[in-house]
Amino acid sequence: QVQLVESGGGMVQPGGSLRLSCVASGITYTYYRMGWYRQAPGKQRELVADLTSGNESDMLDSVKGRFTIWRDDYKNTVYLEMNNVKPEDTAVYYCNARQFYLGSAVYWGQGTQVVVSS
Repeated sequence: QVQLVESGGGMVQPGGSLRLSCVASGITYTYYRMGWYRQAPGKQRELVADLTSGNESDMLDSVKGRFTIWRDDYKNTVYLEMNNVKPEDTAVYYCNARQFYLGSAVYWGQGTQVVVSS
């Protein structure tokens, strides 16, 4: 059974920092591109950042220079460090696993809420 378990969401003031974590189980981790998506109220879900084990990555332009993504393949964990957060970063953040080797499976976490507010 595949599970993606997120943690680290919450409320933070503008300009503050937050770190999200996602632990994966039930998959061959290195076969997957791991990443974070977000969905704000009334908006479509969008890719924030993702990363392969070979360090191929994509990142949303509006978070470049503020957010950092990295993964620990020994712990099957992907992280999103969010610095200098803005109110427009408020959203539910979802962990995503997208298989690119020997298959095309896609899995989602349950989501973690991030609220940026003073």
